[in-house]
Amino acid sequence: MSMILNWMMSSILFFMGVFIFVSNRKHLLTMLLSLEYIVLSLFLLLFIYLNMFNFNNFFCMIFLIFSVCEGVLGLSILVSMIRTHGNDYFQSFNILQC
Repeated sequence: MSMILNWMMSSILFFMGVFIFVSNRKHLLTMLLSLEYIVLSLFLLLFIYLNMFNFNNFFCMIFLIFSVCEGVLGLSILVSMIRTHGNDYFQSFNILQC
């Protein structure tokens, strides 16, 4: 019973993160925060799945390393966008402008 509860809770967390990601498209920072929330919920799902079959948690560490790299790349894009455009609104960002 507790395993089903864990699966349901982590699935609800994932879908809440996806809903927040889809609904908040104004600021780059809120999109990055919702992506990190989705990654953490996927980590929880992966951890529950690997512990259910008594696998080694080495893959969880690799997943965390890649998620940290993804977060660092997102923050570097955010910093460069704020330095060039002055804010993180997507409306002021023109992709055709050099």
